[in-house]
Amino acid sequence: MTEILQPVQVLYCGICSLPAEYCEFGADFEKCKPWLIRNAPQLYPDLIQESNSKVADGISDQLQSSSITDGTEPSGSSAPKEPVKRLPGGKTKKKEKQEVIIEKVTRNKRKSITTLKGLDLFGVKLSDASKKLGKKFATGASVVKGPTEKDQIDVQGDIAYDIVEFITDTWPDVPETAIYFIEDGKKVPAV
Repeated sequence: MTEILQPVQVLYCGICSLPAEYCEFGADFEKCKPWLIRNAPQLYPDLIQESNSKVADGISDQLQSSSITDGTEPSGSSAPKEPVKRLPGGKTKKKEKQEVIIEKVTRNKRKSITTLKGLDLFGVKLSDASKKLGKKFATGASVVKGPTEKDQIDVQGDIAYDIVEFITDTWPDVPETAIYFIEDGKKVPAV
C-alpha cells in the first residue's frame, strides 16, 4: 500500500507573520528575536547564546555604573528615547526641513505656472491657501499632487516674486528666511 503524505505544519512568527525560518530576512528581525527565542529556539540556537551574553553584559554594566550608597538607577536611563520612524525595508524616515519652495514652470512658450511646495509644513491648509492666492492674484490656483506624491499649490501665471510678501503677510508662522526659489535648477534664498 502507498503511504499517505501529511501536510507540513509551518510555524508562523507572531510579530512579522512570516514563516519562522524567514524572520531573519524581514524588516523587523530585532522585534522578532524575543518571540523566536520563546517559541522556536531550535531554529535559531545562536539567538539564545546571544541573548544570554547580552543579559550578562547588561547586568555587569548596571553593577559597574551604579554605586551602593547612591541607591538610584544607572545614569542615562531617565532620559526617554524618541522612537525612530521606520519604513519598510528597515530604512529610517528623515524629518522634513521646514521650507517653502517656489518654482516657475513655463509651458506653451508664454504661459507659466508658479508652484509652491512645503507650505503645509508650517500648519497651513493648502486648500485655504490656494483660495487666498487665487483671489489675491486673480488667477486659477489649485492643490495638486507633485512628482514626489506630496501636495503642492499650482498658481497660473508668473507671480513668483510677488508671492513672497503675500506669504509672509498672510501667514506670519512662515519666516522669510524659509522661502526659497528654484532658478535654473538651483535653490536660491528669497531674501
